[in-house]
Formats: sequence, structure tokens, C-alpha cells
Amino acid sequence: MDLSVMFFGADSGAAPGTAPQPGAGGHARTYEDILTVARTADRLGFHALWTPERHFQQVGQVFPSPPVLGAALAVATERIGIRAGSVVLPLHHPLKVAEDWAVVDNLSHGRVGLSVATGWHSADFTLAPGHYADRRERTLRTIPELRRLWAGEPAEYPDGTGQPVAVVPQPRPVQRRLPLWVTTSGNPETWEAAGRLRAGVLGATVGQSRDELAGKIARYRAACAAAPDQAGTDAHGRVTLMAHTYVGADDAEVHRLAAAPLKAYLGSYLRQTAANRAEQAAGSAELTGEQHAMLAEFAYRRYLNWGSLLGSPGHCAKMLADLRDLGVDEVACFIDFGIGRDEVLAGLHRLAELREAAQ
Repeated sequence: MDLSVMFFGADSGAAPGTAPQPGAGGHARTYEDILTVARTADRLGFHALWTPERHFQQVGQVFPSPPVLGAALAVATERIGIRAGSVVLPLHHPLKVAEDWAVVDNLSHGRVGLSVATGWHSADFTLAPGHYADRRERTLRTIPELRRLWAGEPAEYPDGTGQPVAVVPQPRPVQRRLPLWVTTSGNPETWEAAGRLRAGVLGATVGQSRDELAGKIARYRAACAAAPDQAGTDAHGRVTLMAHTYVGADDAEVHRLAAAPLKAYLGSYLRQTAANRAEQAAGSAELTGEQHAMLAEFAYRRYLNWGSLLGSPGHCAKMLADLRDLGVDEVACFIDFGIGRDEVLAGLHRLAELREAAQ
């Protein structure tokens, strides 16, 4: 089982809707931290680096453009994979996706991989307002098109005058086949759709039980085995799961360092989710601050019991073994949920030791 590093975006510390102050803090320092962690993960032999696409939100403020950040990561590292986790495909023309990531594939000498997502927050679709209602169907039908463009097949689109013109995206990528995943928030139908497309699946341990996850993996494997070859994964497929990660010296240290930032992160995520649902259901009651705090506390306690890599080396080794037994091919270790850079780096070294011991 491969271990990768995932950035997902802790809060900057600024108030919602405001920019951090320049100078001693701010986003420039966050990018420096990302590059430092990436270089360390590269030296330690981690499998890949995953970066998300986020827009206009407090959580994930530094991730509006995966290919731009991916280009920086490509030239800052030597061997580690450079992955988008995820490209919100309905926000972009597939030609643009193919061209941007072909640049990164060349800069990285063939280390690129993409997971595509449908998007979920309506505010993101300020960038493509006509693509929100059918975002899921649009994503799934664009995947074969994106694969053909990556392979260099001409595709016909209307030009500036409205006339059809055949184009081939440039530059040509290093990899002949685009390593591709489909991101899912947990919908079993999305797992099955990824299998039918012979794409990998990028999910998360949080929000589902072990039994639920086992059922989704089985459903995905069956769909993948029954699907024809599509210049994608083999018949086995590839399951990548995101898990919040901090391997501490002992459980007490982990609780001391991770509890507050993780609960704050979960609280921000819950508020963001609630706001999006309120937009879609007019008149729905808003939760109070106390209720949000209670939900974050409940999510944190439940997550410690199963699904996270938060704990001592022994605890995390057992969790990795359990995920491997479930059929997980790769764990994307979500490390930037608010713990300081020095602690993150120390945790990565301990995680690398676990990986070596398990081989």
C-alpha cells in the first residue's frame, strides 16, 4: 500500500471573508510551508503529493489553481508524483485542463495524475454558472473526452466565429495515458461510475464506517472488472483514501497538538457545508455556534476511533494494516489541518518509518 501526502487547506487565521495581513504571516508563508513539506516527502520516499481546487472559501484559500501549484511542486521535487485532488471538471474547458496539466507533466518528467470532481459548493460555480445543475453528468461524460485529448486525438469545438474547428492540445505530455481518479464524497453510485470508467477512486475515511467502506470498495472492484479497457486503470482499479494524519510520539502528544486545530477545521467545514445547504433549502434553520461546536467534537471523537492516522506509531500501524486489508491501494495523508510545520515534518518522519517497517 502506497502512502502519499495530501494538502487540503487549514484556515489562514483570518476572519471569514477577509484577507490575511501581509508581512510576517499570510499566504506567502503557507506556500513556503507547502514547498518545505513537499521536498521532505520527496526525500522520504512518499508516493505522491495531492493538492485540491478550492474557491472563495475560508478553508483552502491557497488552492484556487492546482496546475499552477503543481508546476511549482514539479520543479521543487525529483521523484514524487504530482496529483490534483481534485480538478473540479465542470468549471473548466477540457482543452484547458489537458494543456495546463501537460505543461506540469513535462516539468515533472511524467509524474502527473488527476482526480476529477463534480464540485459541490454553488459559489464555486461563479466561474461557470451554467454548469452547476448538471455538474455530475457533465463530469462523467467529459472524462473520456479528456482522455482522448491527452492522447493527442483531434477534437472539434466551435471557434470564435462559432464555426467548428479541429484542434489538438499542446504541448504533448510525457505520459501517453493520463492517470485518472474520480473523487467521491461517499455516494456509492460515484464509486460504481468510477469503476465503469476504469478510473481510480479518491475518497475519504471520514464520514463512513468500516463496513460501509468495504461495501463501496467491493462495488467499485466489480464495476471495474466488468468494464472494457478505456486507457485507464487495469481490471483491479485503484482505491485512494484520504485520512487526517499526525503520527506522534504517543497518543497524549497527538491529542495535545491535534485536538484543537482538527476540531476547528472540522467546525469550519461543517459551517461551510451548512451554508451551502441553506442556500439550496430556503427557510431551513441555521445551527447555533454551540451546536456547531458539539458536532465538531462528536466528529473528532468518532474519527479518533476509526479512520484517521492520528495517534502513536503503534496505533497508526494498526490503522494502516486495517485499510490494507480492506483493499485500499493508497492512503493520502491529510497533514495541513492546523498543526505547526515542525510538528508536521516530525510526524512525516515517523510515518516514513512505519512505511519502511511494513514493507
